[in-house]
Amino acid sequence: MIKNFKTTIKASFILVLLVIFAGSMVRMTGSGMGCPDWPKCFGYLIPPTTEKDVFWKSNFKYKKGVMILKNEKFYSAKNNFLSSDEFILSNWLEYTKHDYNEFSVINTWFEFINRLIGAIAGIATLIMFIFSINYIKTSPSITFMSFLVVISMLFQAWLGKLVVDSNLAPYKISVHMFMAIIILCLIILIYRKSYAK
Repeated sequence: MIKNFKTTIKASFILVLLVIFAGSMVRMTGSGMGCPDWPKCFGYLIPPTTEKDVFWKSNFKYKKGVMILKNEKFYSAKNNFLSSDEFILSNWLEYTKHDYNEFSVINTWFEFINRLIGAIAGIATLIMFIFSINYIKTSPSITFMSFLVVISMLFQAWLGKLVVDSNLAPYKISVHMFMAIIILCLIILIYRKSYAK
């Protein structure tokens, strides 16, 4: 059980480090707004792969929340519906959270991969916390710090949403990055304490 816990610590560390690396790639490539919504991407669990997937289509089954680009504006489907031969504005809500109207497959997938690695890292830290419960009597600080990492990951996800919603406000990006470093430091502390046992 102890060996499994130490493995989850290492996996959590590597995955959080990968999230930071992926986030830096998003920043360097200007892909921060590759997905205009959160936690989905253009209203999909798996984002569009071509431009035609984002443009409005006639006789197409749209699901609530799916986004399109029409007349240089983003729109979000109000409900599930089948589109007719003409674009009917009453089926859509204009997406006004952002002041841009572009779609780039590369930017979208950079941002999506960043989010995906973040979700996997979150699951790894949750597993780490579950294994840390074995230390609750002998070293409660390990369990507490593991729990703190899980809470921090949830907070980090919320910060990621704020970054997207703010149209990449620089101070929010900085807080987001700083939080990632705090999470790494906590995982290192857990690793050191667990190996001292």
